[in-house]
Amino acid sequence: MPVVRDLRVLLRLRYFRRLLYVRLLSQGADGVYQVALAAYVVFSPEKQTSAAAIASAMAVLLLPYSLVGPFAGVLLDRWRRRQVFVYGNLLRALLAAGTAVLMAGDVPAWLFYASALCVTAVNRFILAGLSAALPRVVDDERLVIANSLSPTAGTLAATAGGGLAFAVRLLSSGSDAAVVLLGALLYLCACLASLSMAPALLGPDRQQLQPHLATALADTARDLLAALRHLAAPRRREAAWALASMTLMRFCYGALLVLLLMLCRYALASGPEEGLRLLGLALALSGAGFFVAAAVTPWAVGRLGPLRWIVACSAAAALLEPALGLPFAVAPLLVAALVLGLITQGAKIATDTIVQSRVADGFRGRIFSVYDVLFNMAFVGAAGVAALMLPPDGRSPLLVVLVAVIYAVVALGLAYFDRLGRGAGKRKEGRCFT
Repeated sequence: MPVVRDLRVLLRLRYFRRLLYVRLLSQGADGVYQVALAAYVVFSPEKQTSAAAIASAMAVLLLPYSLVGPFAGVLLDRWRRRQVFVYGNLLRALLAAGTAVLMAGDVPAWLFYASALCVTAVNRFILAGLSAALPRVVDDERLVIANSLSPTAGTLAATAGGGLAFAVRLLSSGSDAAVVLLGALLYLCACLASLSMAPALLGPDRQQLQPHLATALADTARDLLAALRHLAAPRRREAAWALASMTLMRFCYGALLVLLLMLCRYALASGPEEGLRLLGLALALSGAGFFVAAAVTPWAVGRLGPLRWIVACSAAAALLEPALGLPFAVAPLLVAALVLGLITQGAKIATDTIVQSRVADGFRGRIFSVYDVLFNMAFVGAAGVAALMLPPDGRSPLLVVLVAVIYAVVALGLAYFDRLGRGAGKRKEGRCFT
C-alpha cells in the first residue's frame, strides 16, 4: 500500500523520527495533565460542577493565551525551534510539579488556575513550533503523509497519556497530584529528547533571527500585520479559508465536549467515578478515530484534494452528529466520539497541509500561532454558548442541532469557494488558448 510505503520512508528519516519523539512525549504529558485537571475540576465528588463552571475554567485557562499567542508566533520566527522545545518542556516539568504541590495542599482556587494557565501558555509555543518545524525534516512530496502521521500520533499519545493517567489515579487511590507528577516526568523526557537534535536543524534560518527580545516584542504588531497580509494574498486565500473553516469546526468540537462532560457527570452515570470512566472510554474512541483519519486522509486528499476533503468531513459531521447525538444514550454517543474524532482530525490534517504548503517558512511560526489563538477563542466561545444552552443534566437538543447547522455552513462555504477557484482556473486556461 502507498500509505504504508510512505510511512516506512518517513520513519527512516532520522530527524523526522527525533521530532516525532519530542511530539509523542510532549503530547503524552499533555494527556496526563489534562485528565488530572478534568478529574480535579469536574469529577471531584465534593464539587457540584455546572456547564458555567466548566466554561469559566476554560476561559481562565485559554483566553489569556490570546495575549500570549501572537508573541509566541513572533518569537518562534526568531528563536531556534529546537531550543524552544528544550527549555519549554523543562519549564513545563517544573510548573507541573508546582501544580501537583498545589493540588495536595489547601490553596485558593485562583492559585491553582494560575499554575495550570502557565503550563497551557508554554504548550502553545511547543505545538506551534512542532507544526512549523515539520517541513524542515520532510520533503514537500511527503508533507501530507507527514501531517497525517505526526499530529495524529501526537493526539494518540495524548489519548494514551490520558489512559495512563486513569491507571495511575486508580493505583494511587484517586490522587490527582500523583497523576500530575507523572506528567511532569514526561515533560522532562521530552526536554531530553529535544537535545538529540542540533540547535539550527529546525530553523528558522539564521538571517531571519532577531536575537534581542526587546526588538522582537517591539516589532510584534508590524510582524503580525505582515503575516496576515501574507495570508490574505490571492495565492494564499485557500489557506485563509481552511483556517476559518477549521476554527468553526473547533467551535463545534468545544460545544460537544462540554455537552459530553455534563452528560458523563450527571445524565449517563450514577456517580463521579463512573462518569470519569465513561468519559475516558469516549476519549479513547475519539483517539481511535484520529488513528483512522491518519490512515484514510492521505488517500482521500490524493483523490479529492485537501479542500474537498474538508468539505466531505464537515458534510458528514452535519449529517451524522444529530443522528447520533439526539438520542442522548451511551452507545450512540460513543459511536459519535469515534466518528467525530475521524472527521475532526481528517479536516485538521488537510488544513495543516494547506497552511504549510501555501505559507512561506519565515511566516509559519506566526501563522500557526494565530491558528492556535483562533482555536482557543473558538473553544472558549463554544463553552460559553454551551453554558447558556445546556440544562443541568446536559441534555440539549437545541445545541446538537446548532452544531449540525454550523458543520453544514462550513461544508457549503468551502464548496462554494472551491467552485469559484476552479472556475477562475478554467477561465485562465481559456485565455491561454485564445
